[in-house]
Amino acid sequence: MRFFIGSVPFFDVNMAVHAYRMMTQDGDKLLGTAEDHRMLGGELLAPALELIKKIGTEPFAGENEFFVEISKYQLLIGMPLSLQIPPKNLVCIIHKDTLTDNAAFVKLGILQRRGYKLAVDGFPRAISMDTAVKVFDYVLLSCTDSSFTAELKEIRPYIFKTKLVITDVPDMESFNKYSGARGVMLSGNFYSQPITKGTIDISPLKINALHLLGQINSENFDIGEAASIIERDPALSISLLRFINTMNPDRSRKIDSIRNAVAILGQNEVKKWASIAISVGMGEDRPSEVTRLSLIRAKFAENLASSFELALKSGSLFISGLFSLLDVILQMPLGKAIDEVAASGEIRDALLDRKGQLSEVLKLIFAYEHADWHNASLIMVRHSIDIEEISNAFLDSLYWYRQLLDAIAEEEEEEESEEEGEERV
Repeated sequence: MRFFIGSVPFFDVNMAVHAYRMMTQDGDKLLGTAEDHRMLGGELLAPALELIKKIGTEPFAGENEFFVEISKYQLLIGMPLSLQIPPKNLVCIIHKDTLTDNAAFVKLGILQRRGYKLAVDGFPRAISMDTAVKVFDYVLLSCTDSSFTAELKEIRPYIFKTKLVITDVPDMESFNKYSGARGVMLSGNFYSQPITKGTIDISPLKINALHLLGQINSENFDIGEAASIIERDPALSISLLRFINTMNPDRSRKIDSIRNAVAILGQNEVKKWASIAISVGMGEDRPSEVTRLSLIRAKFAENLASSFELALKSGSLFISGLFSLLDVILQMPLGKAIDEVAASGEIRDALLDRKGQLSEVLKLIFAYEHADWHNASLIMVRHSIDIEEISNAFLDSLYWYRQLLDAIAEEEEEEESEEEGEERV
C-alpha cells in the first residue's frame, strides 16, 4: 500500500460525530517517484477503494457514514459499483467540475439508483440547485474559499432538501459562527485546538485519576501507592477488575483485592491500563472524538517506535500520544495539565517544546492526521521511513481502537446481564 491514508470527522452542532471523510495521497506521486503511466494507473486502480473493498468502512468510521472521493475517471469506469463495494454507510464525493461531463453525470444516476449516497465537493454551478438537491445528499463547502459567504447564502434555501458540510473550520469561534444552519455538519481543527489560558475546577474523581497518572509516570513508580489510589475510586477499581477478567476469562486466577490485581498485572500493564482507562473517563464530558483521537495517536506513536529506531521508548511514545490532547480534555493549558500528571521530562519536552526524539514522531502524526502530506513526507525522508510503514502503522491503530471499543461494549453488556440476573433473583 504505497499511499497515505487518513480520516477526518464531521461534527454536528452538538459536537457529536456523524461521519468521517477519507483523506488520501499517492505517496509515489508526492515524493516524485511515480511515472506518468503509473499515475494514470493509480487513478484507475483506486487503491483507497480497493482498501475499502478489503476491510470495509467500519475500521475508519464505525457505524457512521464514510465519505470517499471518486474521481471522474473512476466514475466513468463504473466505480465503486464495479468493485462490488456495498453502499451501506458509503458516501461518494464527486468534485463539482465532474458535473460538466454528461457521461459522468449519467453514472451518478446509476449509483443513486443502486442505493449509494452522493456528495458534491464545491458549489454545483454546472447544474441548477433544483437538480443538485435531487442528485446529492450532501454539499461540501470550504469556509476558506473566497466565494464561501456568497455560496452559503445561495444554498441556505435548499438545506431542508440536502445536507450541508462546512469544511476547513479552523477554530471554535468559527464553529460557533457557522453551526447555526439547520442540519449542518462541520469539519476542521476546531475540536483539538490547544488551551492557552484559564482553568476549570476538576472534580474529585478526576483529581484522584490525575494522582494515579502522576504516580504511574513517576520515575519512582510505587505499585503499592498506585493500588492505594485505585482503591479510593470505585470506577477505577471496577475497570481494573474487568481488565483482569478479560486477560483471565476462565477466572482460574482468583482476585481478592485491588492490591492483588495490581501485583498480578505488574508495572507495565498497570501503566497501560491506567493510561487508557483514565483518559477515556476524563474525556467523557468532552467530544467523543477527542478521546478517540488521543487513543489513536497513542497507538500510532507506539507503532512507529521501530521506524524511528526508538523501540525502547515505545511506552513513552504511547503516553506522549495519549497526553497530546490532555489540555483539551482537562480544559487547561497543556503545561498545567502535564504538571497534573507528572509526565517525564522527555514527554514534557516533546509535547510542550516540540523537541527531543519523541517530538519527531509526534510531528509526523500531527502532519498525517491533518493530511499535511508534504511535511509528513519530509519527516519520512529525513528518517528513511517507507510509505507502507506509515500507512500500516496507522491502519493498525484504527483496528486496535475498534477492538478496544468492542471490549468495552462487551464488558458493559456483561455488567447489564449480571444486574438483570440479580434483579430476577
